[in-house]
Formats: sequence, C-alpha cells, structure tokens
Amino acid sequence: MGGRDPNVVLLDENGKRSDGRTVNETRKVTIKAGVLKNANGSAYIEFGENKILAGIYGPRDVHPKHLSNPDTGILRCRYHMSPFSVGERKNPAPSRREVEISKVIKEALEPAVILDQFPRTVVDIFLEILQADGGTRCAALAAASVALADAGIPMRDMVSACAAGKVADTVILDVNNEEDQAGQADMPMGYMPNLKKITLLQLDGVLTPEEYKKCVEVGIDGCNQVYEIQKKALEEKYFSKGDQ
Repeated sequence: MGGRDPNVVLLDENGKRSDGRTVNETRKVTIKAGVLKNANGSAYIEFGENKILAGIYGPRDVHPKHLSNPDTGILRCRYHMSPFSVGERKNPAPSRREVEISKVIKEALEPAVILDQFPRTVVDIFLEILQADGGTRCAALAAASVALADAGIPMRDMVSACAAGKVADTVILDVNNEEDQAGQADMPMGYMPNLKKITLLQLDGVLTPEEYKKCVEVGIDGCNQVYEIQKKALEEKYFSKGDQ
C-alpha cells in the first residue's frame, strides 16, 4: 500500500479530512446489480476508490458430497484481491488476510440468508477486488448482499456495511486507506437495518468505552446510508427496467 505522506493532514481545524469529507460523511458509493450474465446473481460496487465485483452461484449440489448438510444449505465465500488491485503487484495466491476476510464475510452473511430451505446444497459467493482503497471488507460485504438478493436467495434482510474509526482523537465514518494506515482505530461493521442486528463487528486499535459506543452509533448510521443505496440498486434492475 506504500507509506503515508507525512505532510497530509488527516483532520484540519475545520473538521475536514484528507479527502475533503466531514467526519460523518461516507465516500461516494455506487452499486449496480445483475452485471454478470453467467452468475445466478451479481453486483458491482464502487465505494470510494474501491472497485469490487460479486458473483453468486447456487443453490447447487455440494462437491465433495461429505461437506453437505442434510438439514440446511451452506454458504461459502471467496474474497480475492486481483494482482493489480494495489500499488505493488499482489501475489495471486490467497494470502492469510484474504482467507480471514472470506471467513468474516461468510459469518456476517449467515444470519441473513435463509439456508434451511435448501438442504444439501451450497451457495458460493465470489468477491473479486479490482481496486483497493481501504475498507474492502465492508464494500465487499455490501456487494455480496446485493448479489445474493439478485440471485433470489431468500434473506431475512440485506446486510449493509460501513466502517467507523478514530483519527486525530476524533470518531469518523468510513475510514479510507490513508486514515486506516495512520489513524488510531478502525471498526468495520455489518448490520441488518430492518432487524436492527449487528452481524459483523471488528476493532483494530484502541478506544475508550465512550469512543467505542460512539463508533458503533456512527457505524450503524453509515450502514443505514449504504442500505438505501443497496435497495436502490435492486430497484433499478427489477422495477425501473423490469426483470431482465
């Protein structure tokens, strides 16, 4: 990712961040549903400078068979960063970080997806990071939710996602790459807004109990904003132009 420019001010005296946003402002988020013809469901998201493609396959038979569950379907997730997604070429082999994020996203989606209607099957989620700029796990989680809905997988709610954090002793919304590298804390969050349930909460850094509470509140507010964009992406595909 490269080192941080020491001349960049993370938060100026007017409360403006290095990219010009206010403390409670997300980066620009755009989502498009149904972008891959050969997948059962798909979505493309731009979350700031992050560019991520999500593809869903299933429900389908599990191979090898012994991994199947007779009572319910299973969810599998593969989060992968393309070699060109970061400044220095990334090794295409899955890193420990990618394996960890794959597991985190799968576990954040499991409370939302109604898998017991599809016993002995698997739903595969493929997430390809085309360009990375901090907060890829939240952006990928938001894209995966839209892709699952696009695939017609029954869900209790979509999972929206956004990170809160702490920079220059101030709680902020939607941590970018620069703030992630030099900030004091980063808290990625997944949230089901209709059910008001958190499905992902991680923390990298140190917060006081008061800052922790504020971070959760700010993160939920960000998730609610992302949720509206997720719904709009599905509405644009299915209601504006009809089911394609």
